[in-house]
Amino acid sequence: MVETAARVGVFTESVIREMTRLALEHGGINLAQGFPDFAAPPELCDAAARALADGHNQYAITWGSPRLRAALAEKVRWFNGLEVDPERNITVTCGATEAMMATMLATVNPGDEVIVFEPFYENYGPDAKLSGAVPRFVRLRLEPGFPFDPDELRAAVTPRTKAVIVNTPHNPTGKVFSRDELEIIADLCRRHDLLAITDEVYEHIVYDGRAHVSLATLPGMAERTVIVNSVSKSYSVTGWRIGWTIAPAHIADGIRKVHDFLTVGAAAPLQEAAVTALRFPREYYARLAAMYQRKRDTLLAILRDAGFACLVPGGAYYIMCDITPLGYDDDYALTMHLIKDVGVAPVPGSSFFYEPAAGRRYVRFAFPKREETFGEVRARLSRLRPRTAGRARSAPV
Repeated sequence: MVETAARVGVFTESVIREMTRLALEHGGINLAQGFPDFAAPPELCDAAARALADGHNQYAITWGSPRLRAALAEKVRWFNGLEVDPERNITVTCGATEAMMATMLATVNPGDEVIVFEPFYENYGPDAKLSGAVPRFVRLRLEPGFPFDPDELRAAVTPRTKAVIVNTPHNPTGKVFSRDELEIIADLCRRHDLLAITDEVYEHIVYDGRAHVSLATLPGMAERTVIVNSVSKSYSVTGWRIGWTIAPAHIADGIRKVHDFLTVGAAAPLQEAAVTALRFPREYYARLAAMYQRKRDTLLAILRDAGFACLVPGGAYYIMCDITPLGYDDDYALTMHLIKDVGVAPVPGSSFFYEPAAGRRYVRFAFPKREETFGEVRARLSRLRPRTAGRARSAPV
């Protein structure tokens, strides 16, 4: 029998997508995978239909439609405070997932080390391993604000360190890195000549008066930062798979070479339609953040009433919850019970940690959902009962 390549043995199926599959199998409400169950802005759907009708159905330029790259440069200027050249700095990709993978393949050599804050979005570890890198983890404390220890971050740097991945707003915790925290990271990058790779897909989804800061805007960082982003989260079109990188020209050149042979290019009509999204009025983003803050607060109340101890996110659209007040000490056991018996699907917290034991007390819920969905979640979670101390910890079947 022909064996698979060794590289596919270094990671498993996405736990998030596994929970989505199980939710479908058992008729559960999917609060595992981060996508809205409400419609995208109608202007975007109309723009996509026009692009199809107008003949944008063949390959676009490999690194992105000129109109889309121009619109990206405009938006990055007014929102992020960065001046970028759409011809030299921007590469359009098949979603932020490909953007991150292309960046890693273009910048990291086998044996290099990449610093990752944990808990982490589950793609970062496999991305590092596929590119031949060794991930080194720095822990965010699971308490208000999700702080990290600057000394631990500094100690993670070795002569083999090549890059630091920063996800802000952060998945799964909802942490929004402050300017002071980003300055600590920037100082480390400047001192050790490190690359910063910043995943900023939730940049517009921030709460309670917080502001998103791009690491690339800090002194000396534009020339050593690759920004990864997409239309998925800000415009409720996760299935469009339109992402991009913004990078110094010499790095962008490498990313474009990798991207060309990974996917050739993102869907041409959806690139044209994304121009409409990027030119939405600025009021759109204020309404977006306010909408998601209401959804956050709604699900927080539901989860607290059900007995979870919730960590309040400052951005993104996920809530990490401590399950021990419910009498559980095994995230996977509770997740299976929630999916099979209660009908609500979260993600086990252990999947976001290099050492799974560090996340066993937690599950993550996503809240980009309609009010009707929240009503059904509340009704279903009313069936969840805390375990007594004497009961076994194995998952119900």
